[in-house]
Amino acid sequence: MLKVGLTGGIASGKTAVGEMFARRGVHVIQADAIAHQLMEPGSPVYDQVVRHFGKEILDADGQINRRKLAEVVFGKPNGHSTANDRSRQPSSRVNELNKLVHPAVIQRQEEWMEEIGRREPHDIAMVDAALIFEAGAAKRFDKVIVVTCDPEQRAERLAARLRVDPETAQREVVRRLAAQIPDEEKVRMADYVIRNSGSLSDTEQQVHEVLEKLREDEEETPLPSL
Repeated sequence: MLKVGLTGGIASGKTAVGEMFARRGVHVIQADAIAHQLMEPGSPVYDQVVRHFGKEILDADGQINRRKLAEVVFGKPNGHSTANDRSRQPSSRVNELNKLVHPAVIQRQEEWMEEIGRREPHDIAMVDAALIFEAGAAKRFDKVIVVTCDPEQRAERLAARLRVDPETAQREVVRRLAAQIPDEEKVRMADYVIRNSGSLSDTEQQVHEVLEKLREDEEETPLPSL
């Protein structure tokens, strides 16, 4: 089985690309969905996150509010920070959150890939995760794909997703990317790159071409020793 990491910055279209691979028979799991599950009330990760960042990130029903958590971690979109965060840089707060959540997310990913490997030893298991390089997790995969796009398109896509004006979306893109490795560096470290700045059909064609190469890679990957 071939283990593949799929990564890309905010609004790059990474998740849409993952869905294209899934429609072509690749097993795909989203790290963000795993994190959602792990931060449900009653879980150890939930308790650690709330204890570290405070109850201000909670909704009235006790659920972690992702928007509030993002504001604490990255800063508010308008550039203002909360009283607790004025002495800390966004990258520092991101690292704090990652240290709490990533170990459990990575463990769940590993368990999932092992299960796929037992059931379908000649298939491809793909993990869709935004911070593969930032978390030092690239070595866990046989191949890593980076999805990238033009800066202007990031803001346009995020504005449509969040239903905000382009200026607010651009500020959000800038603050999120400030805590991540630049795309140019990710591209240099990637095994394959999908440039998601053209038409949908163009992206689909790139996915098709990369998948053909991944299948060749899978055939060359030795089976694990029993």
